[in-house]
Amino acid sequence: MKIYTDITQYDSLARNELFPVLKPYLGKATGFSNEACLAQYGFELSTYQIVEEGKEATLWILPMSWNYYRAKGKIEVAEKFVNRAAVLGKKVISFTSGDFGVKVPAFNNLIVYRQSGNKSRLPKYHHGMPVFIGDPLQKWFQQTAPEIRELQENPVIGFCGQTNDSVLNAMKEITRVWIRNVKFKIGRVLHEPQELLSSSYLRGRVLKIIKKASDLEANFIERKKYRAGASDELTKKQTTQEFYQNMVDSDYVICVRGGGNFSVRFYETLAMGRIPIFINTDCLLPFEDEIDWKKHVVWIESNELELLEEKIKTFHKEHTSQSFKALQKANRKLWEEKLRLKNVIKAPID
Repeated sequence: MKIYTDITQYDSLARNELFPVLKPYLGKATGFSNEACLAQYGFELSTYQIVEEGKEATLWILPMSWNYYRAKGKIEVAEKFVNRAAVLGKKVISFTSGDFGVKVPAFNNLIVYRQSGNKSRLPKYHHGMPVFIGDPLQKWFQQTAPEIRELQENPVIGFCGQTNDSVLNAMKEITRVWIRNVKFKIGRVLHEPQELLSSSYLRGRVLKIIKKASDLEANFIERKKYRAGASDELTKKQTTQEFYQNMVDSDYVICVRGGGNFSVRFYETLAMGRIPIFINTDCLLPFEDEIDWKKHVVWIESNELELLEEKIKTFHKEHTSQSFKALQKANRKLWEEKLRLKNVIKAPID
């Protein structure tokens, strides 16, 4: 695919704000090999060709995130780029980064990819973008296919991570969100307003329901701190291994949003060939017009947690031994074929 971008806008000091697909092509050391690109990004260098003339390109890519242009006071630079593409009848692909979105101007030829944000509040030209992760099966287990679990009468529900069902802690988290929202209103911060919600408390509530449920087997490793407060490489490696082993030993995995309105664990679970129990907090998922997500996950709206136990049991009982195994394989295949970096700009753009 031929793509055009303005390489003069690339800021090496803000490489994390560079559009992900451009990372193998901009700022890499001379001699960056095709094999290195495959290993690090999951696609070959020849997958995309950056052209010098915009009229020759299939798509234009705004090089840096909208967060970057807002923070640097360069929003007019981004707008000029989009307008140049419009003159040539070209679509522009762009993205917002991090846990929180920023205000993005509207253009008829603009597509915005994002991981965070509330779906019901976003315009139609905003599309869900996966969280891009390396292959955990390959890295941590030296495998290319998941271990397929047999269908058991009582499903095993996994979770390894930080949780806190303290009401006091929830009030502190909600207060911090409220303060940040006020700062946005008065122009002190760029991040868009967020829902007044404590994600750690929500996680704690979900886990408590599972632990009290009959016929559900809880396989939980609950942390008081992120990654158990690991500060050295050995402990980080150990806790990460425990995280993924918990998935291997589970049928389903609890996936609840973090600070931003999305879940990295959601994509890690699919990559591991497991079934997410997805708590939907008005999330924007990728490829919603192509993927029937409710066939791949146990879908729970955040306002119906009282139905959590029943919905998990119903989903589990609807499967035969054969279909249960097939779903595990299908979830891994979904991640491989749709949710890796090489697929990000193949989403519908009309």
